[in-house]
Amino acid sequence: MAITKEVLDELLKDCHGPDDFYGPDGLVKQLSKAIIERMMQAELTDQLGYEKSESGEKQTENRRNGKTTKTLRTDQGPMKIDVPRDREGEFEPKVIPKHQREWRGFDQKILSMYALGLSTKAIQENLKDIYNVDVSPELISRVTDEVKGLVEEWRNRPLEPFYPVIFFDALRVNIRDEGHVSKKAVYIALAIRLDGQKEVLGMWIEQNEGSKFWMGILNELKNRGVQDTLIAAVDGLTGFPEAINSVFPEKLSLLHWEILLDHPPLL
Repeated sequence: MAITKEVLDELLKDCHGPDDFYGPDGLVKQLSKAIIERMMQAELTDQLGYEKSESGEKQTENRRNGKTTKTLRTDQGPMKIDVPRDREGEFEPKVIPKHQREWRGFDQKILSMYALGLSTKAIQENLKDIYNVDVSPELISRVTDEVKGLVEEWRNRPLEPFYPVIFFDALRVNIRDEGHVSKKAVYIALAIRLDGQKEVLGMWIEQNEGSKFWMGILNELKNRGVQDTLIAAVDGLTGFPEAINSVFPEKLSLLHWEILLDHPPLL
């Protein structure tokens, strides 16, 4: 449903600058608070099965039982909200779960700064400077640890026993390491599955490639389930032929990258 011009005029009548709109006590924060609280009231009504009336609550086994206050960390700073309660303590709000203390966006902001190589302390200081929000080191560690766990799960997932084609190539990217940005090679194994879909089997960062490096990667793929492939497409990667013939003897056909220029797989 579209918001009418009259409603917008009423909302914006006291907004005369960016701070009135986005500031710590601005319209966006006030609207967010009102919407969250209204949604939780609607959730409780749905759970109890009746509306709150002026004549008082229905005398059922479970009914409304006041409110509790908790503070959320939001993009507009700390926000106090009133969370409705029920007599039996069964109400579990979905819009803001019981133990949630952030209102959308902070996990993504933490991860984006973590991806840029910022330390926990630097992330904490940036969130304080930009959003006037105190985020604990424990929260930052929890968010980044969750991502690390997902990355490790992805890196170690089982693979298919057979891929018709596996491309091995390297991309040069800028990576922040201990506060310094340097250009490093990210080596990628990209496979074509039997159903025609592409699948990234893994990514690795190494200063120097060579037979030992590639043997490590190929043995990792083998240990994760890869038993055979028809074609390994490479572009003169140092030490690769020796490594692949050692790990997968007499099973692979080596193609030079230029043969596949009409259909570059990583673009």
